[in-house]
Amino acid sequence: MRFVIQRVKEASVSVEGKVIGEIQKGFLVLIGVSDSDTEETADKMVRKMTGLRIFEDGNGKTNLALSDVQGSLLLVSQFTLYANCKKGNRPSFTEAGAPDRANELYEYIIRECKKSVPEVQTGSFGAEMEVSLVNDGPFTILLDSEKL
Repeated sequence: MRFVIQRVKEASVSVEGKVIGEIQKGFLVLIGVSDSDTEETADKMVRKMTGLRIFEDGNGKTNLALSDVQGSLLLVSQFTLYANCKKGNRPSFTEAGAPDRANELYEYIIRECKKSVPEVQTGSFGAEMEVSLVNDGPFTILLDSEKL
């Protein structure tokens, strides 16, 4: 499982020109799922993500977590995080999870995040989406379950 976490001042996701999710201060999280991922993998990733201390404290140090700043989450499924570009110029996506299972885990992640984060917004699984953000920093973290 892969999460691309961007600390944002604001972010939104639209489908067919209509905003379906938007947040102010918090994390925009792009989520990629592989066939080998499980709910246990998701639990580990959610714990790590929500516990990241990447917001600045009063001294300008990155010491504060999402809960410390009353931050929100915008969760967007993105199978292209499993693009394999080793051969040729056209990416292969065979390492991405099968859509049905990936959607189950995406929905599971949403439910788990809602247990500890008051505001969780989402994209639409499998839809053509437009994502807008104001990256704060910029500050971007890649979490890969195989490297945790």
